Amino acid sequence: MILADLDSIDRRILAELQQDGRMTNVELAKRVGISAPPCLRRVRRLEELGVIQGYHADIDAVVLGWAISFFVLVGLDSQKGSVLEAFEALVGTWPETRECHMIRGGEDFLLRLVARDSDHQNRLTRQLIEVMNVVRVQTFQTIRTSCQRSGVPL
Repeated sequence: MILADLDSIDRRILAELQQDGRMTNVELAKRVGISAPPCLRRVRRLEELGVIQGYHADIDAVVLGWAISFFVLVGLDSQKGSVLEAFEALVGTWPETRECHMIRGGEDFLLRLVARDSDHQNRLTRQLIEVMNVVRVQTFQTIRTSCQRSGVPL
């Protein structure tokens, strides 16, 4: 699906769901100015097309004991597809991995990880250093997050 396939109602549906994915279809329909049955059809179409990929709850990581959030720049010794894919697959299995981005401009990957404490962060960093084909690891611990948004501007 391309952006041109979305009309103003679809965009309002998406904007409302980004703000509150738990609202009922009746409430969503009221907010976007249509009746419930066509609203539900539109939501299902957006899901089927992959525009809506899921629903989630925003969790306070610190309350659940994940006190540290940190970013890691990782450089590999090869940019062969098999090496890149193997790295992505491995770190994707780690429960502490929250994001994994292949990047351009110096290193190969930017990760966002969470840890329970500094010892846990150090273990994760050592674990990364020991991964096959990893040649550089640079960590950046988050001090404060002043803006964190999911979704995209609509």
